[in-house]
Amino acid sequence: MLKVGLTGGIGAGKSEVSRLLVEHGAVLIDADRIAREVVAPGTPGLAAVVEAFGEDVLTADGSLDRPKLGSIVFADPEKLALLNSIVHPLVGARSRELEEAAAADAVVIHDVPLLTENGLAPLYDLVIVVDASPETQLDRLVRLRGMTEEDARARMAAQATREQRRRIADILIDNDVPLDALHKRVTEVWEDLVRRAREGTTE
Repeated sequence: MLKVGLTGGIGAGKSEVSRLLVEHGAVLIDADRIAREVVAPGTPGLAAVVEAFGEDVLTADGSLDRPKLGSIVFADPEKLALLNSIVHPLVGARSRELEEAAAADAVVIHDVPLLTENGLAPLYDLVIVVDASPETQLDRLVRLRGMTEEDARARMAAQATREQRRRIADILIDNDVPLDALHKRVTEVWEDLVRRAREGTTE
């Protein structure tokens, strides 16, 4: 099994790269999706969040009110640390379950948005960074996601710098390119990952 960390700045196109890798046959473990699953209604995770932050973080239907919780924790580092202490171990445990269920020769892609920020590179055999210029990121966030320019710049500034991400990359995928060029590059990367998984090497 080859364990690969996949990351990239907001608007860099990481989701498209992970989608293409899955099409090629990768097993995808999506940290964001798992983080939502572990605090779904009826889970011990949601019960722990409510115990820590109160019933006010629930919507009328009993699910987690993410914007409300976000407004509480992002203004207070201690509360953010408390939330992370609840959610991160649950995400880690579920990720390990999914990884253990994969075939022995699988290429397992861990899609982790904050891989750089949280110093997680050592957990993986390889790290792939999807890279795009800040201008490209800004354009995509405003044009495709409907963010205001101010909001987009704030989200970008809250993440690791482009240089910090590039420093941890074993494989860099340039996404300042047309879609067909990106597809070609992802295919090359996939063939390389399959070879490494087969040979049991990260070289």
